Amino acid sequence: MSHRTQDLPPLRGLSHAIRELRYHEVSRQGLAVVLILVYALTSRPTVISLAIGVPLAVIGIVVRLYASGFVMKNKELATQGPYALVRHPLYTGNIALLVGFAIAGATLWGLPLTLVFFWFYYPPAIEYEDRKLHRLFGQQWEQWASAVPALVPRLGNVGRMGGGSWTFAKSMRQNGEGIIAVYSVICLWLTFTRLP
Repeated sequence: MSHRTQDLPPLRGLSHAIRELRYHEVSRQGLAVVLILVYALTSRPTVISLAIGVPLAVIGIVVRLYASGFVMKNKELATQGPYALVRHPLYTGNIALLVGFAIAGATLWGLPLTLVFFWFYYPPAIEYEDRKLHRLFGQQWEQWASAVPALVPRLGNVGRMGGGSWTFAKSMRQNGEGIIAVYSVICLWLTFTRLP
């Protein structure tokens, strides 16, 4: 049993194996990285699919870079910047990034596969992160979580985005976002090269 599921009621057999896979962070992150490359290499883009998908993917990259510059994992509760709009802006960025690649690639299976991927991995990831942050930050987390949705921004919270301490160093060095951003841009270029 992983540390992510140890607080949950015990399961046995196939139910246990599926739950452990759903909560497995390395599988979720690794599969997302692989999916981006697969979408790029199997893409059959059109001008329209690129016009819709590429901006979404770029928004995902920017959201991830922005959000990762605010967070000090497990040390402080990030509540400003993008964390004033959603509790999990890195996941919101991931969704935009993968949906963007799936649309840009214009395959019949890309978007359905992306939706299944999100359905399988993201509810448990959000549940675990919320449970962990609640344990670490208690009432501070409760107040923040009651006003801030998990993934879809509440635009009424835009005025609360100010302040905070975004730094380039946090985003690039501490959280490794530079690698993901460069990888994503290379995969976008691969997608463009497949335009007939």
